Amino acid sequence: MPRPTDVDATPERVVRTRMTGTQRREQLIEIGRALFAERGYEATSIEEIAQRAHVSKPVVYEHFGGKEGLYAVVVDREMSRLLEMVTSSLKQNRSRVRVERVALALLTYVEEHTDGFRILVRDSPVAAPDGTYSSLLNEAIGQVGHILAGDFSRRGFNPDLALLYAQALVGMVSTTATWWLDERTPPKEVVAAHLVNLCWNGLTNLEADPQLGTDRPRTTPQ
Repeated sequence: MPRPTDVDATPERVVRTRMTGTQRREQLIEIGRALFAERGYEATSIEEIAQRAHVSKPVVYEHFGGKEGLYAVVVDREMSRLLEMVTSSLKQNRSRVRVERVALALLTYVEEHTDGFRILVRDSPVAAPDGTYSSLLNEAIGQVGHILAGDFSRRGFNPDLALLYAQALVGMVSTTATWWLDERTPPKEVVAAHLVNLCWNGLTNLEADPQLGTDRPRTTPQ
């Protein structure tokens, strides 16, 4: 007759908790996000995504239909995150504060979501959705242009030119953010302050009808 100690010594079966469909989908999105950021779209394969998730390739296809589908989800999430940060930054009352917040929001996104920014600034595959970094910048340009149009009207300037200036401002901030992605110095607050110093102090002294140097009226030296 077996002793109680013999029964207690029987190994217990380890019960593994299976992921739900939602959990598996989130896992694949995070793995895909990391690989797309590290290697880019073309160099990332479904095989490696499945391998890192410890699943078979059909599981990835079941959730996303393929690499393009997974990439589209990753880009859409990053676009939504960055657009929310930029949009929130434009809800301040004074124009200069809003410009400051836009610059800082983009730099903060680069700092806190580096993988996402790397994905957005890379070229998207042909079959990717319309939501790209350039379309996000166009959204920001439209909002900044609306802000500047009001300022231009109050100052007697042509409001139709506001989008041109918005394009220049957002482009300057975006280009600087891309540079700062690898530099990470000086701190983002310092970078944002210098960006605004350049664009805002220039805007403060705008000429109503600017001309190139060779066409400007000559002034008599004092």
